[in-house]
Amino acid sequence: MTYAADATGPFYHGTRADLSPGDLLAPGFASNYADRKLSWVYFSGTLDAAIWGCELARGEGRERIYLVEPTGAFEDDPNLTDKRFPGNPTRSYRTTEALRVVEEIVGWEPPPAAMVEHIRSRMGELAELGIEAMDD
Repeated sequence: MTYAADATGPFYHGTRADLSPGDLLAPGFASNYADRKLSWVYFSGTLDAAIWGCELARGEGRERIYLVEPTGAFEDDPNLTDKRFPGNPTRSYRTTEALRVVEEIVGWEPPPAAMVEHIRSRMGELAELGIEAMDD
């Protein structure tokens, strides 16, 4: 695995987990979106992608976005890169190394609730069809 060619920070991670500066996000824990453990930790170079990450995450906690820094190598997220969008316009990445939480980002605007519900519904339909993000 090598660093993504165009990757420059800042980097963000959207979730419902309550984290503190210095905490590490590491692979091997439950996914924000499915009932399985992940081999990767996902993050983005855009605040918009992180907003969608936390809005669509499962759980009861409030939506949170963290400024994170990778502790090792990372690559473009193949779930979005070229398979769905040419290149990597969402600047989405994944790593088998930990991400260190730097700080929580506050004051961001969520998307319209109706849009979030529509996308959640579509994700549910895809899951019923057995179509999920790859994590190999």
